[in-house]
Amino acid sequence: MTAPAFSMRTPPSAFSSAAVATVIGFGGTVALVVQAGQALGADAGQIGSMVTALCLAIGLPGALLSWRLRIPVVLAWSTPGAALLAASTLGLSWATAIGAFVFAAVLMVLTGLIPALGRLAGRIPPAIASAMLAGVLLPFVLRLFKVVPDETLLVVGLIAIFLVFRRLWPVWALPAVLAAAFAVLAARGQLALPAGTGLFGHLEPVVPTFDWKAAVSLGFPLFLVTLAAQNLPGLVVLQTAGYPPPASRLILSTGIASLVAAPFGAHGVNLAAITAAICTGPDAHPDPNRRWVVGVIYGGFYLIVALFAAPLAGLFIAMPPAVLAVVTGLALVAPLTGALQGMMVETAGREAAVLTFAATASGLALFGVGSAFWGLVVGFAVLAAGRWIRPKA
Repeated sequence: MTAPAFSMRTPPSAFSSAAVATVIGFGGTVALVVQAGQALGADAGQIGSMVTALCLAIGLPGALLSWRLRIPVVLAWSTPGAALLAASTLGLSWATAIGAFVFAAVLMVLTGLIPALGRLAGRIPPAIASAMLAGVLLPFVLRLFKVVPDETLLVVGLIAIFLVFRRLWPVWALPAVLAAAFAVLAARGQLALPAGTGLFGHLEPVVPTFDWKAAVSLGFPLFLVTLAAQNLPGLVVLQTAGYPPPASRLILSTGIASLVAAPFGAHGVNLAAITAAICTGPDAHPDPNRRWVVGVIYGGFYLIVALFAAPLAGLFIAMPPAVLAVVTGLALVAPLTGALQGMMVETAGREAAVLTFAATASGLALFGVGSAFWGLVVGFAVLAAGRWIRPKA
């Protein structure tokens, strides 16, 4: 009874919405995930495992949660988390980075399990979290223009395509940029996959190495940006679509999925926001009570992507650095815009937000600890000074 009902009562829009969300979610920022793996010393096989694990951790839990909860649960990998990792200059080993992934996942699990931690996390000033995220993202968008002398015509052409599509068909802006970039690279004969790349995705487990510097520099900021910039907005998307979300259960589920996938290179999965908006509205399915099937279909598409993750990741690994920088920079324009807006919303906290942003974007590394952590320290210090130090009357 279940299978016929599923097929007969599911409109084509459910499949098309899930497919569009998959293309946008995967194609839009997989270049950033590849850069994150490269920055942390992963080889081509380990990056392929990273992408495979992320797709599996998105597809299977998302489909199961949608089916069990009867709401469209759409998961994604942590885009700001990938940016944080790609910006790392600490020279950590891949095993140490995975230890940081595990630490961040454990923090997410505890947030879902312990209500008090969830409430405490919810009290982190949004402006400070947004400022740290903006500081992490800014160098990638700046690099978009720094590579113009290396690939002037290609960079200008890709930016032009991005601007035209953002104006006319916003959802398809990044896929259009990717299609154009791959077309040019194919014409140049620059699309050779790394040696040894197979047809199917694979998993390469690594025993995590735990280091307190990595936990502070990468693990805690990774947890924070994933919670503040992905999970919390994802809950809002579900709420806005008319599905009061079981917040603790969903946060716990994303933490468990991240924890299981971390040894294979997955830096973290979370509730989606932008792609979730595609799958949770009436355009995806006219019946709100049946819209959960879109989440199941979306999860199924990600499992298909996981099956072919190795060659898909290989295309980006083989991409020339300048082109990879352009694709990544354009993909992060919208997240950077949102982060900049978020850090300036509250007038009272703007000074703290600006200094958090500046400290994070500076790339400051002190005592072996990276700039994302020091940005938070600066921001909280400024807020504390404003609260505790009162001017004399």
